[in-house]
Amino acid sequence: MKKIFTRLNIELMFVVTSVLLLVVAVILNFTVMPNTGDIVPTPLVVLYALSFVLGGFFKAKEGVEETIANKALNVEILMIIAAVSAFIIGNPLEAALLIMIFAISDLMETFAHNKSQKELTSLLNLSPERATLYQDGVETVVAINDLKLGDIVIVKVGDAIPVDGLIFKGSTAINQAAITGESMPVNKGENDDVFAGTYNLNSAILVKITTRPEEFVVNKIIKLVRDAQDNQGHTQTRIEKIEKWYVYFVILLAIGFMLIPPLTNTWTWDQAFYRGTVVLVVGSPCALMASVAPTMLSTLSNAARGRVLIKGGKYLEDLSRIKVVVFDKTGTITEGNPAVVDVFVDPNYNKQDILDIVYSVEKLSNHALANAITTYLEDSTTYKPNPVTEIPGKGMSLKIGKDEYKIGKFDHMKSDVVTPKMVESQSNGNSIVQIILNDNLIGYISLIDKLRPNVKEMVMKLKKENIIPILLTGDNNATAHAIAQKAGIDVIISDALPHEKSAHIIELQKQYGKVMMVGDGVNDAPALAIADIGASMGSGSDVSLETADIIFMNNKIENIDKIFRISKANQSIIYQNMIFSLLVILTLLSFNIFGLVNLPFGVVAHEGSTILVILNGLRMLAKK
Repeated sequence: MKKIFTRLNIELMFVVTSVLLLVVAVILNFTVMPNTGDIVPTPLVVLYALSFVLGGFFKAKEGVEETIANKALNVEILMIIAAVSAFIIGNPLEAALLIMIFAISDLMETFAHNKSQKELTSLLNLSPERATLYQDGVETVVAINDLKLGDIVIVKVGDAIPVDGLIFKGSTAINQAAITGESMPVNKGENDDVFAGTYNLNSAILVKITTRPEEFVVNKIIKLVRDAQDNQGHTQTRIEKIEKWYVYFVILLAIGFMLIPPLTNTWTWDQAFYRGTVVLVVGSPCALMASVAPTMLSTLSNAARGRVLIKGGKYLEDLSRIKVVVFDKTGTITEGNPAVVDVFVDPNYNKQDILDIVYSVEKLSNHALANAITTYLEDSTTYKPNPVTEIPGKGMSLKIGKDEYKIGKFDHMKSDVVTPKMVESQSNGNSIVQIILNDNLIGYISLIDKLRPNVKEMVMKLKKENIIPILLTGDNNATAHAIAQKAGIDVIISDALPHEKSAHIIELQKQYGKVMMVGDGVNDAPALAIADIGASMGSGSDVSLETADIIFMNNKIENIDKIFRISKANQSIIYQNMIFSLLVILTLLSFNIFGLVNLPFGVVAHEGSTILVILNGLRMLAKK
């Protein structure tokens, strides 16, 4: 059962009661107890006071707590001072009206914030809190936190998978939309990965737990969503820093209005105090403070609805200033599912023996090319266990007696038999895995990886926005140029090791300005970290979740065009809000000098501008 008496619900009840009391007081004021001169009947004063107290209770409490915590006055205190001043000069209706509208606009901002949060968190089918433990044929329902690594749970048809693990027994189709955004179910069998928060569609399966609950991918995503909501942009941070000084300025300006004109015989004391009170109302930066946060949260929600997780407002702002987008090749502009198209071994060597060694070496690697090779060779080769050494950025090495085999990309002696064929395969855009024995090239494996759909269209859109696309890959120059040509990318940096990619990013930053790096979140982690914005195509892998600033959970490359569009729209709306709110303040303050603004109009105009700013920010929820 949901809690009824939440803080928000109680505040809403207080505000509704405040509105009702004010309405009753106004009706009585014009019917039963009309004002006589400047004196407001006592019963009306009581009703206005009750409306004032109920409407302003939570905002006053919040203002006092923040003032004590930050040792600085804030907008809430400024509005309370303005309302009290209105009471002092005999305008209880205006005081109650001010507090009521201020409370309503604050509630609207809270609702806007909650709506954006709901949009974000509702995108994730959260994993269940309980699971069915399966032990020796006995099923026991237990809490997720009571499970341990190695436990086996049963997941029946239609149930959410409660853990991250491997299918221990059975096969089925899994709806992985909560994690990857894939619209079509994925067939899974024994030893395949499954994730908490996904759904079992076809038949019951047994899942062996391989990850602790706090490390579940869905839980990491939830944490990232919460962190993103709290990660403010540069503009919002600056506005909040200015707020406390601005509040003091408004108070000093109001005091100036109250003291200087009477002392110079320009206004009477009553006029001066009234206009000073108007200054407190119309000079408050309520709308300015609401210019950024609702817009940012709405934009983050919009992106998340398209399966793009942006880790905070500052990255949204930085996106609008990006000059260069650097792409990795494998798994980024290509699908990351390479397939073997050719295997060649120098006829002077026993091909089967060589391929047995290749299979035994590549089976110990997690690289996408290695996985493709072992899949291709597994039915025709024999695994021979031997100690293997991984050389980062190059490949794998194996010593057998005096002989050293290297599988990957290494310096080697050219071969009159192998090299010409390998160069021809590279020129067709194929990736090459070399087979080297004692620094002599004795063979190669050629693989092809399809370009992702819509890559070329996305690259063209970047160019139209004067953003330079660059391909940065560890692949050889011939393969890199062939792939770049298909994608429409003109600038290519090839043969780059992981640590060299970082150096290239730094050079590009010096040459062009802000740089965005898009990679697979594994070998590209150093470059992702050093770029102004790192974006990962990693479908929730550990490295991508931790390193990247933006995660394309559905692996759609066209998301890049969308995030640039919504980033610019986000900045545009924020600037609209800021300019509008400042113009309203300056206009009202200027009119007040000539006595053209009374308290009721000032309250409605000022707080109305706050509501308009919030509604304008919420437009980003629907931005395409």
